[in-house]
Amino acid sequence: MKIMVLGGDGFCGWPIVLHMSARGHEVMIVDNLARRKADEELKAGSLTPICSLPDRLNAWHEITERRIQWFDLDVARDYDGLLDLIESQQPDAIVHLAEQRSAPYSMKSPRHKRYTVENNVSATHNTLCAIVESGLDIHLVHIGTMGVYGYGSGGGTLIPEGYLTVEVPTSDGIGRVAKEIRHPTDPGSIYHMTKCLDQDLFHYYNKNDQIRITDLHQGVVWGTNTEDTLRDERLINRFDYDGDYGTVLNRFLMQSAVGHPLTVHGTGGQTRAFIHIQDTVRCLALALENPPEHGERVRIFNQMTETHRVADLAKMIADMTGCKIEYVDNPRNEAPQNELPATAKNLQSMGLTPTLLESGLMKEVIDIAQRYGDHYDPDRIPCRSQWKASKTDASAGIGS
Repeated sequence: MKIMVLGGDGFCGWPIVLHMSARGHEVMIVDNLARRKADEELKAGSLTPICSLPDRLNAWHEITERRIQWFDLDVARDYDGLLDLIESQQPDAIVHLAEQRSAPYSMKSPRHKRYTVENNVSATHNTLCAIVESGLDIHLVHIGTMGVYGYGSGGGTLIPEGYLTVEVPTSDGIGRVAKEIRHPTDPGSIYHMTKCLDQDLFHYYNKNDQIRITDLHQGVVWGTNTEDTLRDERLINRFDYDGDYGTVLNRFLMQSAVGHPLTVHGTGGQTRAFIHIQDTVRCLALALENPPEHGERVRIFNQMTETHRVADLAKMIADMTGCKIEYVDNPRNEAPQNELPATAKNLQSMGLTPTLLESGLMKEVIDIAQRYGDHYDPDRIPCRSQWKASKTDASAGIGS
């Protein structure tokens, strides 16, 4: 299979690229290195030392004798370049990761909000439009987020994998008809909102142009390395620990490794869905190697393996490491506690064996954090983005 990975240099993209290449597929990366440029902007790079993308690709070729091509292209801005690339390379599948992926980053300022919307929505629409214009039968696989369902207090209802059946009144107002619809969205940030908009674009292009699409609603990814990134130091994956891009569990594990208190936002009663990075690449392989049939509606899978409350995670790590817990003000505009009762059976029915959170794997992440702990900047740990800026801050242009 010939696979084009948009955003293949990122935290999830890089392990996916290596995994699919190791499975014998021809893989190419399309990436303008926007994530690396965000590091420069935020002055908060990966805790692990990341080689240049050419050095990464050369290392992979040395080890496996397999080549991965890289095309430096801005998917959101260069539509003609993207179309030309798709027509010349003729991929069987496109993995779409070319979106700004941080909720806190999307809320930093009006500039960051606009950038997130312009980049994410345009990248998705350009990709869909280019697939149609190319005339090629390409399977699009997109990594979305469980956050499209929202993090409200929860009402005890089970969140299905994308679709649910509702009853609507008939035109005479007497009868009722069952109808299947997408689960309502409830975005909690500008980033999450763009993922909700993606769903509408997918629905339209699937209905109108019969594009085969798989949309993976992913949980919070934890862990750092996969079997492939461990093959050589030059292949090591990112470890984001800062308040913008660091995911909650990795942040806790890094904080415990360097002796920093575990920073729990608000009550810690927020429930999140989780998945290990190794399972992320396995899920992508399952989605790519088992595409939807022609004429099938957008296929939506919940890409998660378990859910936990943030406070419970902090206690688990504190008990394991002896680290203190520090409760800080929550910058997000969200319920102090919520439930997230979601089903995630489709990928398991296709062969995924979940990697569940356990002390051995957490120790592995702590070991990595300790090994590279001298690279961290304690000033980058706090989340400084505020979901609701005061009028004083807004008028002063804070963060713009």
